[in-house]
Amino acid sequence: MTSSDAGASRPAIPLSATIALVGTLGSIYMVSQFLRNSIGVIAPNLASELSMNASEIGLLSSTFFFSFAAAQIPLGIALDRYGPKRCMLVCSVIAVIGTIMFSLSTAPWTLIAARGLMGVGSSCFLMAPLALYAVRYAPDRFSMLVGMQLGLGSTGTLLATAPLAWSTAAIGWRATFVTVAAIVAFSAILVALVVREGREPHHDHNETFRESITGIAEALRTPSILQLFLMQLAAYSSFVLIVGLWGGPYLTHIYGYDLTSRGEILFLAAAGQIVGSFVLGPLDRVFGNYKTPVFIGTGLTALSLGALAIGGVMPVAWMIACFVGVGFFSAYTTVLIAHGKSLFPQRLVGRGLTLLNMGTMGGVFLTQTVSGFVIDLFPAVNGAYPLQAYRLVFAMQVGFLLVAGLAYLTVRDPRRAA
Repeated sequence: MTSSDAGASRPAIPLSATIALVGTLGSIYMVSQFLRNSIGVIAPNLASELSMNASEIGLLSSTFFFSFAAAQIPLGIALDRYGPKRCMLVCSVIAVIGTIMFSLSTAPWTLIAARGLMGVGSSCFLMAPLALYAVRYAPDRFSMLVGMQLGLGSTGTLLATAPLAWSTAAIGWRATFVTVAAIVAFSAILVALVVREGREPHHDHNETFRESITGIAEALRTPSILQLFLMQLAAYSSFVLIVGLWGGPYLTHIYGYDLTSRGEILFLAAAGQIVGSFVLGPLDRVFGNYKTPVFIGTGLTALSLGALAIGGVMPVAWMIACFVGVGFFSAYTTVLIAHGKSLFPQRLVGRGLTLLNMGTMGGVFLTQTVSGFVIDLFPAVNGAYPLQAYRLVFAMQVGFLLVAGLAYLTVRDPRRAA
C-alpha cells in the first residue's frame, strides 16, 4: 500500500488552523533557506576578510549540506518514532548555537564547523512539516501544501540576497547572523505554541531501534528509489549553485557588481524560485502525473544554465533572465517531493522522504565542493576568477541534469499508473 492509498477519508481541518499551521511551519523553514543560501552574497567579503580561496569557500558552503544530508537517516527514524514537533524544537537549539558560532568565528575552520551545526540544526525544517502534512491532509492536497511550504519558506532565500547585502553593508555580516539566531529562537517558540501533535497514525513509539533500521532498509528497497534519488541530487543543486554560492562571485568577477548590486540580482533569481514553487507545485494535478512537470522543469533549468555556459559575457538583460530562469524552473523539486512521497507506505513516509532529502542536500554538497576545486584550477587575477572557470562549472551542471533526467525516465509514476 502506498501513501496515496492510505487515509482516503480524513477529518476536515478548519481553514484557520491550516493557515496558522502552514504559516508557522513556513516561518521556521524560512530560517533554513536563509542559512543554506547565505554564503553566495557575502562570499567575496569572507574571502577578503579571512583570506579564503575558491576551494575553501566551496567547502564552507557545502559543509551545511553535508551535515544536513548526514542527519537525514537518524532524522527519519526520529520523525517516525517521536514526531515532527519534538524534532523541530531540538533542531532549533542546534541551529541557534551554530548561527551564533558563525557570527563569532575568526578563522575558516570555525566558520566551517559553524556551518556544520547550522546544517544539522536545519535538517528537519522541511521534512518535519512534510511528515505532518502527509498524515493530516488528503493525498491529493499534498503537492499543493508542499508548494506552499516551499514558497513561503523560500522567503528565506530572498532574505539571503539583497536584504543580506543591505544588512551586511549597514551593520556587518557578524551582527546580521546574531539577529538571525534570535529569529530562529522566535520561530521555535511559534512551533511550540502553534503545532499540536497527538499520536499520529504513522508514529510507532514502541518500535525498537532494530525495527527502525529495518524500516530504512525497507524504504531503500522501494522500486524506483535509486533513479528518483539521482534526480534529487541534480535538481535542487542547480538552484543553489547559482543563488547559494557562485552567483555572487560570478556577478562580481565577470560583471563588476558590488555587494548591493549582486544581492539585488540574486534576489530576482530567488523570487523566481518562489513564484515557480506556486506555479509548478500543482502541475502534477494538471497533467495527471508527476513525470511531465519534472521533465519540463529539468529541461528548462538545463537550458538556462546552458545559456550561461555558452553565452560568455552576455547582455545584462539576458544574463538576469538566465538567473531568473534557473530560479523559476528549478522549482519543480516540489513535484519531485510529492512523487517520492507517493512511493512509500504511510508508516515509512518519514524515513522515505528523509532518504530522498539526503539526495537533495547531498547533491548540493557534491556540486559545491567539486565546483570549488574546479574553479581553483584557473588562476585568479587580483582575487577574481576568469569567465572560463564559471562557464565550465555551469556546463558540468547541465550534464548532471541531463544524466539524471535520463535515469528518471524509468521511474514508476503511481499517478500515471492510476
